[in-house]
Amino acid sequence: MTDSTQSERTDAAAVARRRSLIVIAASILLLVGSATGGYLFGRDLARKPLDDARQLIAQLQPQTQKLKSEVLVQNAKVTSLQSELASVKKVLDEIRPAKNTYNVNANQSLIVGGGHLTIGLVGPPANEYIDVNVNGKTRRAVAGDAIMVSPDPATNCTVKVQSFDMFAARIYAACNPAAKPQ
Repeated sequence: MTDSTQSERTDAAAVARRRSLIVIAASILLLVGSATGGYLFGRDLARKPLDDARQLIAQLQPQTQKLKSEVLVQNAKVTSLQSELASVKKVLDEIRPAKNTYNVNANQSLIVGGGHLTIGLVGPPANEYIDVNVNGKTRRAVAGDAIMVSPDPATNCTVKVQSFDMFAARIYAACNPAAKPQ
């Protein structure tokens, strides 16, 4: 009986080993199947939002191109308007120069500085200089020159040649009360 018992035990152990190998193999197959199924399910689950996003991008690309072209057109208009504004400002400055700045044409005189100064441009400007008459005295000046005048002891005046061309000169002229000695 020992031999048959021994043989039965060996057969029982072999069967048990086979069962555990079958259980392990089935567990591995179940695990691999679950992982594959989970991956495929997740991929299918993520595919719809990705497809929707791709479709939305495809729909928005023509709108983006249209908006980009509109921006280019608007930028061109802004550049044109800025150029136009600059030319209008230039014309406006010529018509209405800054405070105490005057455009004096050839052989024209103006009373400025609160009535303290009479300035005039004697003849047309030359290439390098102009002849400016300030209160009856003619002086030769170039752009940037300043002429200091005291029409009376209580007043100091400054006449500056800002610029000139072949037709006119831009001149700054202002008078201030003289400083009183203390």
